[in-house]
Amino acid sequence: MWIPTLVLCVLSATAEVPVTPPVPLEAPPPVLPADVPPPEIPATVLLRVTIDTEGAVSHVEVRQTAGVHFDRAAMAAAVRWRFQPARRGEVPIEVRADVPVTFVPPVHGHHVETVEGGTEAVGADVPPGDGGVASTGVEAAAPDAGIPVAASDAPAFSTTVRGTASAPPPVAVGDFHIPVGQLADVPRNSASDLMLLAPGVMLANHGGEGHAESIFIRGFDAGEGKDVELRLNGVPLNEVSHAHGHGYADTYFIIPELVEALRVTEGPYDPSQGDFGVAGTVEYQLGLPRRGLMASASYGSFASRRLALVWGPPESSDATFVGLLLRQGHGFGPNRAYANAGAMAQVELRLGDETRLRLFGTSYGARFSSAGVVRETDVVDARLPCDTDADSQFFCLYDANQGGAGQRHILSAELTSRLKRGGRLVQQGYVILRQMRIRDNFTGFLQDSPPGDEAQRGDNTEGYYRGSTVGLRGRYTPGLTLFKQPQPLELGYVARFDDVRTRSRRLRDSGGAPYTTLFDNQVRTTQLGAYASLRAAPRPWLTLRGGVRLDTFLFGVDDENRPATDRDGPRIPEESLEAYGFFASPRATAEVRLSPRLTWLTSAGLGARSSDAAALSDAELAPYARVASGETGLGWRLEGGGRPYTLEARGAFFATRVSQDFVFDERLGRNQPIGASQRLGAFVSARGTWEQRLDVQASVAWARATLPAPGASSWKLWDGTVMPYIPQLLGRLDASLRGTTTVAGERLGWNVALGHSAIGPKPLPLDRYSEAIFLFDVATRARWEALEVGLSVENLLDTRWRESEFNYVSNFRGPDAPASLMATRHFSAGAPRTFTGTFTVYLDLQEEDSP
Repeated sequence: MWIPTLVLCVLSATAEVPVTPPVPLEAPPPVLPADVPPPEIPATVLLRVTIDTEGAVSHVEVRQTAGVHFDRAAMAAAVRWRFQPARRGEVPIEVRADVPVTFVPPVHGHHVETVEGGTEAVGADVPPGDGGVASTGVEAAAPDAGIPVAASDAPAFSTTVRGTASAPPPVAVGDFHIPVGQLADVPRNSASDLMLLAPGVMLANHGGEGHAESIFIRGFDAGEGKDVELRLNGVPLNEVSHAHGHGYADTYFIIPELVEALRVTEGPYDPSQGDFGVAGTVEYQLGLPRRGLMASASYGSFASRRLALVWGPPESSDATFVGLLLRQGHGFGPNRAYANAGAMAQVELRLGDETRLRLFGTSYGARFSSAGVVRETDVVDARLPCDTDADSQFFCLYDANQGGAGQRHILSAELTSRLKRGGRLVQQGYVILRQMRIRDNFTGFLQDSPPGDEAQRGDNTEGYYRGSTVGLRGRYTPGLTLFKQPQPLELGYVARFDDVRTRSRRLRDSGGAPYTTLFDNQVRTTQLGAYASLRAAPRPWLTLRGGVRLDTFLFGVDDENRPATDRDGPRIPEESLEAYGFFASPRATAEVRLSPRLTWLTSAGLGARSSDAAALSDAELAPYARVASGETGLGWRLEGGGRPYTLEARGAFFATRVSQDFVFDERLGRNQPIGASQRLGAFVSARGTWEQRLDVQASVAWARATLPAPGASSWKLWDGTVMPYIPQLLGRLDASLRGTTTVAGERLGWNVALGHSAIGPKPLPLDRYSEAIFLFDVATRARWEALEVGLSVENLLDTRWRESEFNYVSNFRGPDAPASLMATRHFSAGAPRTFTGTFTVYLDLQEEDSP
């Protein structure tokens, strides 16, 4: 009879709800076959086991091998272990355990009796990890295969159980921690599309496969990032004073297979949210739960090709991985070709029992062409330089010298330490190198002022950006207790320095040579910020959270596009300036627990967007855009209690006012200041899962964005002129169903997935509206052992839809044609129906050693 002692340690991302570790009920020991000799020296197999909500071991993998026979014996025993499940509060949770199992040689002087032979596994104690410790001893019957050899007088093994990291408590109803999970089955072009899992988000792209997406969220036209703070594992992605727009953020370099979850905070309610977080913050959280090697190759419509390789060493944690992604294609119409390649790698190192170090790096390069926009009237009249049929005209273009290229390289190091009494210290440093060039033409031949009687040279605009960023960030959570709430205080800081070259020039229609410079600046920006947040629960049903954030900015600009003469005579065409800015942003949330499953949250906060350095004056107190936002709503969640399903639903109303907003200006091809704006809105979202088979998420959001009349009351958020380009109604559905079947005696896994976007009419300038858009994407896959084939169809109904729509004056008829002063509809075409076939091979590197 074998009596193991389990030393359990449960880790959780939040201490707000206590976690009870699993309790062992049955733990039969590993037994070696009779024909396998015992080890001459101790041999340790490190297993990672998953203990599900029923207390069964649902998955076992080898993280450190001791040889095929020892590995198999340890894994065969582990699948028979039984536990009382771990619990967070009263809710059973799934946890993962790292279990070292050591096989020792027979001890001289001990009597050995066997039925079929065997050696008992006994473990060497390992130091417990972070968190609380619970020890227990249980009696376990010997396996039928034989009676294991008693190798010591006190056989025991120890294990550290690491719970699946739970999301921190939300700071608002619109604060979403979104595990990608099974919804990764839904067809998506890039990691950018994962943002659609949050309610009220729409993406549009007028620049091609490689140009950053325009993000519409919470009633904001956030452009390519000016009003949304984007982060990747804590590293900021927004680029200051970018030639294409302040805050430009490209997420095409992120490999979707490596995105484990997103945190989307809609609204400025968390003190840790920083610059550009006007409409909210989106953070990509990387991880690779499945270990081993996955190789995936895809081929689809318009010669699209995709090769993805991701690898997670079996002996390492989810935070250690390597990924490679190659993409290439002709595009769905003329001048839409693209090619890009990227690599991402991360390793997590444990430095003692209480400290871990994560090293992350990524490198990416891309080149793409763009068809730009076309005039609706020219499409209808078949005037474009393509075949005259409707489809050819719809996907045609004017200027082939549009597109771009870019490179991005990131290095990051993050050190996390558990302190005494439950405290935590996180320190991160990062370096970013970035270069990009974008060319687009929105007006044809309209903006040039040629010398003399020369013809218009063209409005093609080239934006160039090259920059480097170094930064530090950190947070400290002391191990305090307030109103019986552990770790109620968090302190954090940010330090960031950017040195960038940003330039915009006009290019000739003939030959593409630059003929004039719009701006050319060397910009240096230093940002220093700090925040503090406090959580208290004065009553069992009431939790209060609040905090404040302080940010300072120092700008240095070398303007290299000044005139060569002024009213005092010739001068050097350069000028330098400095400016300084400061703002404080308080935020607060009240959470009322109406029942164990129903919560009412009310949040309010101030946020800010820093100034574009190119628009500053010397010695100026740099202005910034201030946002004030409030939200109230309900959150409900049903899980646990032995149920095979989980359900979650949220809904809220919100109001927002911004002191300085932006709207697209076709003359410059970027968003420009327009004054104050305001918003009223609401959303409802729900997600349900059933075991590992079904995952469904749906959301509907409404928002009305207006420009208030001069002198109007700040409280009349419903009055004013409707802002253009922002859809008022958005809906989204994502669903995935998985199962197994038997064909010819072979077990096959299958999956079907659906994605649906509904976009209401978008207001355009001059009281025009776009048409509503309804898109359906489907996918199916089948897997046999390590092989998988799949087929996805995007835009299933082959809808002719306009991804971006504008209304303004242009002249694309030629440099000598008279310009019309009448505004007309312009659009960039969305992709037609697209088929993609995929072949995937899953190589578990421990497969040969598995039973």
